[in-house]
Amino acid sequence: MLEFSARIVRLVDSLPNTRAANHLGGQLLHCGTSPYGNHGEVEAAESRKDFVHKSKVCLKELKETRRWLGLIAKSSMIPAPKMSAILNEAEELIKIFFSSVRTAERNVK
Repeated sequence: MLEFSARIVRLVDSLPNTRAANHLGGQLLHCGTSPYGNHGEVEAAESRKDFVHKSKVCLKELKETRRWLGLIAKSSMIPAPKMSAILNEAEELIKIFFSSVRTAERNVK
């Protein structure tokens, strides 16, 4: 999560200095770095139910990140290869968290 968040920070810093890019960058910076902090909460979960809840928060933020990355990619603010790599990483993290939540929910019962 640390590396992903650092990539988000670098991507936001590389956006052009336009009104649209500043807005999108702010949105992306918020949701794209949030999973790093929330993942710390997942690691410190006090119960399986708490683990599921906090993992779902990470998943929600990652899905929002994917949306903003998609809009930035569609707007051609960043070269396509760079966007493709970070979009793929976001997708992989979403799959990991989705699988983790599903497994943990089965084990709560």
